[in-house]
Amino acid sequence: MRVIICGAGQVGFGIARHLAAEGNDVTVVDRSSELIQRINNTLDVRALVGHGSHPQVLEDAGAEGADILIAVTASDEVNMVACQVALSLFSVPKRIARIRDQKYLEKEWKDLFSRDELPVDVIISPERAVADQVMRRLEIPGAYDTASFGEKNIQFLAINLDENCPVLETPLKQLTDLFPDLQATVIAVKRDGNLFVPKSDDLMMAGDSAFLVTASEDCDRTMTIFGHEEQEARNLIIVGGGNIGHHVARQLEKNGVRNSVRLIENREIRARNIAESLSESTVLLGSGLEPDILAEAGVRDAEILLALTNDDQVNLLTTMLARNEGCERALCLINNTSFLPLGQSIGLDISINPRAITVSSVLQHIRKGHVLSVHTIEDGEAEIIEAEVLETSAFVGQKLRQLNLPDTMRIGAIYRNGEVMMPRGNFEFKVGDRIVLFVLTDAVNDAENFFSVGLEYF
Repeated sequence: MRVIICGAGQVGFGIARHLAAEGNDVTVVDRSSELIQRINNTLDVRALVGHGSHPQVLEDAGAEGADILIAVTASDEVNMVACQVALSLFSVPKRIARIRDQKYLEKEWKDLFSRDELPVDVIISPERAVADQVMRRLEIPGAYDTASFGEKNIQFLAINLDENCPVLETPLKQLTDLFPDLQATVIAVKRDGNLFVPKSDDLMMAGDSAFLVTASEDCDRTMTIFGHEEQEARNLIIVGGGNIGHHVARQLEKNGVRNSVRLIENREIRARNIAESLSESTVLLGSGLEPDILAEAGVRDAEILLALTNDDQVNLLTTMLARNEGCERALCLINNTSFLPLGQSIGLDISINPRAITVSSVLQHIRKGHVLSVHTIEDGEAEIIEAEVLETSAFVGQKLRQLNLPDTMRIGAIYRNGEVMMPRGNFEFKVGDRIVLFVLTDAVNDAENFFSVGLEYF
């Protein structure tokens, strides 16, 4: 597949790294010579210095024969024009644009993005996606990563196991005997930095990270069985009144649960506008780096602080201050994964990587087969893929034990006609089933082929 990526920032770099690792023909375009040099030094892709929406630059990038253009520059307008040029001059079949300004996405302008107007096939709204992820983390406080599949009837959970986990040193095959009605599957384990698909005789150890897929109705029970009974926070502080922080505050007001929410924003006009849009939250003008402001927000009594600014360093320092003042838990946005060890050392409970969320949003629209959703985990080491079984798929009419899936894959759940089903050996797949599959990144191409072609392909 030939792909052009306009934008070599963190998101563009992440997408290029993923697609290049899978053997795709990738070209990256950016105006910054420094970012392009970084791409050339680290990735096996073509990289050009130039304006992503300029016809000559796109022609030099190979737009004439490209399959997909992905526009993820810092400018919404450049992204939109790049998609227009890609279709009008080069007939690029599929065009994806990142749109950050929420005003473009309001219902009254819904006809703006169409083939006859601005031909954007897929719109990626990172701020909204990140805010939704924050809300999911608040709903399942014991998990450090989550994702929903099967029309929100299936939940992916990533949890850390400590000495208090009741099922430590229990062979995985015994979990079904111990909890026969529990709809949950352990799809992967990370131990000492190594991510792998466990075998039925494997044990889980203290210090492991466990990755599970469970029916949403069994989520709380699954968390308890694996040693997590944290309660959902009701007393919260949000630092950062950008699109993400504002969206989270509005969602907390809309969810029908009485929460105590204080939002801290350091821009006066922005703080005033947010205050006018919220009815039940308190907005404070100031910085999360000011101890007096945190004290005024009630940091000592807060159950969780959400550091949601666009600055990783501000988020980490705010988290450190809050924990030192007695805040129970903290969640913050971290774009640069090299900061993660620092976050863990200062007591950061949960981190969210906006770049990874945006990359996941893009990948689900470029995977082969009828892929409905993609969630990347562990900084791109693996993916959770939800895909529909097609008539040509290797799954059709096969029982699970007949598939002989490689050690790089594990089916977590199946969604059929509104019902969640667990993958047992005698389960037989049908056309239209939606399968939630864990796959290590190196095996993504094989997983795509399982969904799109018959067994004779192999």
